Amino acid sequence: MIAFGPVPSRRLGRSLGINNIPPKICTYTCVYCQLGRTLKMQVERQAFYEPEEVLRVVRDKVTSALDQDEAIDYLTFVPDGEPTLDLNLGVEIAALRELGIRIAVISNASLIWREDVRAELMTADWVSLKVDAVRLPTWRQIDRPHGSLTLPAILEGIRTFADDFKGDFVTETMLVEGVNDNEDDLVEIAEFLGEVQPAIAYLSIPTRPPAEDWVLAADEESINLAYQLVGKRVDHVELLLGYEGNAFSSTGDAEDDILSITAVHPMREDALRHLLKEAGAGWDLVAELIQQDKLVELQHLGKRFYLRRIHPLGDKSR
Repeated sequence: MIAFGPVPSRRLGRSLGINNIPPKICTYTCVYCQLGRTLKMQVERQAFYEPEEVLRVVRDKVTSALDQDEAIDYLTFVPDGEPTLDLNLGVEIAALRELGIRIAVISNASLIWREDVRAELMTADWVSLKVDAVRLPTWRQIDRPHGSLTLPAILEGIRTFADDFKGDFVTETMLVEGVNDNEDDLVEIAEFLGEVQPAIAYLSIPTRPPAEDWVLAADEESINLAYQLVGKRVDHVELLLGYEGNAFSSTGDAEDDILSITAVHPMREDALRHLLKEAGAGWDLVAELIQQDKLVELQHLGKRFYLRRIHPLGDKSR
């Protein structure tokens, strides 16, 4: 299936997905990948589909969605592999411009060291690049890259792209327990993100069954530490913890607002008390949410923070 959706996306609103890579051809075989282990690892770019076919399928999907009064905010390249392996990516982006919808690409950044890849991504409106690690052993452990790839070249490619890109540039870091959630790794990730200054630095955890069954999400303390470290260096940091609440507006329901906001940002105690006061609610609501295992209290630099409780692999039943 070349196109799917539109589907709701907290990052992109209503997104129509474009699957320009057959499953599962990738430059990495990440331990946490929800699609399972990579079937074919490669770094050579090649043509997979004719650009005309991609345009036709996407155009038909857009027409069908609009006929049903479904909004589409982005056409998003988010395939079953690494989208920049597609030799026709730039041609496809150019062809899709006729539809008048913003174009996004979600990439693992493994080929960003290539000038041609950077040039093609420059023509998109919104680009997400993965930064799971900046230390070589950790990168190899979590992303398990193709043997020909080198981390310094990738990091330099991200720096160059960040300097030149005129659209919305964001990063995403997947936090895996016992792999990249320790303070040393997090400090180096934060320092690198501070260099490249994404519009938003997303911190995420595995919420679906991963490629390797030993993979676990980082715990709340590690996530809060990552948030604080990155937040000192990047203006806008958001968490992607798998909770699909209304994270960006007040609903008038104090419980829903607390759970929605703390799935995106750890809330400091004073901010939480202010929210409760505005909603006409008391601190007993927070105590109840903690008792129900929906919220967790954390300490950082002498301050209390509150974060939505993580339930492994997206289990929201607890």
